[in-house]
Amino acid sequence: MEKKYAEEAAEHFKQLFLEQLKRAERIEKEDQALDFASLSPVIIGLCPGDGIGPIIFEEAERVITFLLKDELASGKAVLKKIDGLTLENRLACGETIPKEVLAQIKECHVILKGPTTTPQAGSGVKNLESANVSLRRELDLFANVRPVCVPEKGIDWTFFRENTEGEYTLGSKGVEIPGKMAFDFKVITDAGTRRIARAAFEFAKNNGKNHVAIVTKANIMKKTDGKFLTVCKEVAKDYPDIQVTDWYVDIMSANLINPDMQSKFQVFVLPNLYGDIITDEAAQLQGGVGTAGSANTGSRYGMFEAIHGSAPRMIEEGLGAYANPSSILKASEMLLRHIGMAEKANKLAKAMEECAAEGKVVVTGTKEGNTGKEYGDYLLEKLAKA
Repeated sequence: MEKKYAEEAAEHFKQLFLEQLKRAERIEKEDQALDFASLSPVIIGLCPGDGIGPIIFEEAERVITFLLKDELASGKAVLKKIDGLTLENRLACGETIPKEVLAQIKECHVILKGPTTTPQAGSGVKNLESANVSLRRELDLFANVRPVCVPEKGIDWTFFRENTEGEYTLGSKGVEIPGKMAFDFKVITDAGTRRIARAAFEFAKNNGKNHVAIVTKANIMKKTDGKFLTVCKEVAKDYPDIQVTDWYVDIMSANLINPDMQSKFQVFVLPNLYGDIITDEAAQLQGGVGTAGSANTGSRYGMFEAIHGSAPRMIEEGLGAYANPSSILKASEMLLRHIGMAEKANKLAKAMEECAAEGKVVVTGTKEGNTGKEYGDYLLEKLAKA
């Protein structure tokens, strides 16, 4: 029996190995990136998701529609509603991303996406892969960009998390021997690392930043994280004016909450798993994951989303209306910047900052606070006066 398991595991790993080798070769040959700012019309897909997704998404859709009213009227921008990413539809189709939904998404240039639910193993329903992970892979959205800003603490950080490799890309393709052991796999490629490093350093160069921190666990994961660190340092040689430091993920977790260290960091580049964890920690310093937006970008597509989950517990407890739309609104701001509409993005950012500073409408996620719609109404009032 053990020999049988070993042979099956070896064949399984061989197929994964060849699959990832082909993917690395595709990355090396990829075409020049699309200039999103020059697109006319730019097609913006609207995917509300599930759980609290449709509730918070309604506020983002209202804001986007208001800010783009002239572009929508002239045909320079098009909003395309895509409703098929609900858990119910995905389970009914038995697919993480139903084929017809993926086809609709690929008709768009950028996507604004609400949170989606990933079934847990043992939950009694089909164990679908994360919709986010699947979309990042299908659209080759290799850069997950998450800004965190807390001016009073000297924090102005931008995280570049590699989005298509690491543990996540093969997270549902591990091997298990029931009652004995389980293996999962991690993959890091030169080409995949090079493009996320290049994105981080280009951002630093173009935005007046002079420090990029590389975060790994290369002292333990010597092959994969070691490769990530080595390739990032190779890319860094093309940017001699930018200081480069490398950190282990555990000490960086401590540094982020150390007041003496916080202002020393600007731009971070990290493999997938560490980036996921570290950015949630960083968002907490800003006010929680409900306050942070997330950009997932590649050469041909962009996806912008809230960084938090679908919060099924809030729905179960009847608190959906009190979900905070700030994260999806931050994502909307990032989307506007990505398609070359910085002035509108700045207007939204300024209005949100004013709302936060005034504290008249505060969404806490409980009935003691305001509803997401009340926040949306107040924000739209601000935008109308701007």
